[in-house]
Amino acid sequence: MSAVAIQQMADRVAGLLEERLNLGGRDLGTKLRRSGRLLPKKVREAAQLLAVAAEKSKNPKLLGQIDMGEVADAYDACVRHLTAIDPAGRRRDTVAGMIGSVGFGILALILGIIALLAWRGYL
Repeated sequence: MSAVAIQQMADRVAGLLEERLNLGGRDLGTKLRRSGRLLPKKVREAAQLLAVAAEKSKNPKLLGQIDMGEVADAYDACVRHLTAIDPAGRRRDTVAGMIGSVGFGILALILGIIALLAWRGYL
């Protein structure tokens, strides 16, 4: 595996992070820092390994320090996880969570007003 292949792997994972999780940034390392808890620990560690390998691959002397098997496994884990994410489903779940939260707040407010009116003797 060459330096170009490692860089292509890192670019593919960075593209998937941008496409599926809507993360901005100029390279894979920046996108990983912005991902926070959006990725599981194992996938985040695999992507971090891939980002480090991409940085090392830019230097020909450091290219020999890269374990190509680990890089391939990390790439497979990242792509497998990121292709399973549905961006529309994530948006739908986020909107549903917001609506549920606001709805619960309104329900609690109405119950509080009814309790206050009953306590004061207006109901």
